Amino acid sequence: MSNIKKIAVLTSGGDAPGMNSAIRAVVFSAFNAGIEVVGILRGYEGLIDWETKNLDLEDVRNINNQGGTVLYTSRSERFLQPAYRKQAADNLRENHIDAVVAIGGDGTLRGAIAFREEGINMICIPGTIDRDVSCTEYTLGFDTAANTAMEAIDRIRDSSVSHGRCSVVEVMGRKRGYIALWAGMATSADAIVLPEKWDGNFDSITDAIKRRHADGRNSYLVVVAEGVIDAPELAEMIRDKTGIESRVSVLGYIQRGGQPTAKDRMYGSLMGAYAIEILLHGGKNRIVAIKNDILIDFDITEAITMENNTLDSFQYELSLTLSE
Repeated sequence: MSNIKKIAVLTSGGDAPGMNSAIRAVVFSAFNAGIEVVGILRGYEGLIDWETKNLDLEDVRNINNQGGTVLYTSRSERFLQPAYRKQAADNLRENHIDAVVAIGGDGTLRGAIAFREEGINMICIPGTIDRDVSCTEYTLGFDTAANTAMEAIDRIRDSSVSHGRCSVVEVMGRKRGYIALWAGMATSADAIVLPEKWDGNFDSITDAIKRRHADGRNSYLVVVAEGVIDAPELAEMIRDKTGIESRVSVLGYIQRGGQPTAKDRMYGSLMGAYAIEILLHGGKNRIVAIKNDILIDFDITEAITMENNTLDSFQYELSLTLSE
């Protein structure tokens, strides 16, 4: 068993619903094991500048239903530089921190790997709405983001039907199309544009809209993952090729906010508690993951070298069938 007495917890990168549940579980689980917890504010930036607050049970007892992160977050350019990583490590050693639990996405994981050269034990929890950490089937925030996008698209569709137009809705996801796929299927989109599957064929979209228009349809919905194609350009192309009025809605950061779903609260709690279990059993430099709904963990260097997780082919093929 480990002799860890004091740990730090931080959130880094883009905020994701469920992060607060993970923080809460880290504090409660650590408290039950006799471990003191220090909260680092603003992620890796807070490590460098040593912006902290001691966390006890009352600090986190009622944060489970809150979106965002009570520890705040940032994307730290300074942490990419060895001198600042050394400064952060010196801060941890001077304050007798035995390990750091870091909650965030791919950038957080890469920062943790870089920190290994300073001898800091990092335990990572995948928290990102993009669901783009390859070693795990789920990342905190995805379910809430997908539900938020779905609810917004439902409202946009109501207006689209009333006006007889095409709505092009851009959702978040960067290089992963999970939010677009799930929100698009849930809202009966006529076309879903995904980074993993986009072949540059705009005609496949406009031709589908033309067919539906010929069948008597008067409103249409296209869901686009950000960064794949320019949504305003696509809307203009639809208007030019079909004669149908087209409007763009970019959902943006609304997808990061709001109260977490039950799934994100539950998984956040499980992952936070599991991070402490890893430490109690002597684990070093690990990332929590979920496979087949079971908690497991990997070495962080092994995790970052895993092949990118790809969209489930059955889910994608079903999205095409349901949009016919």
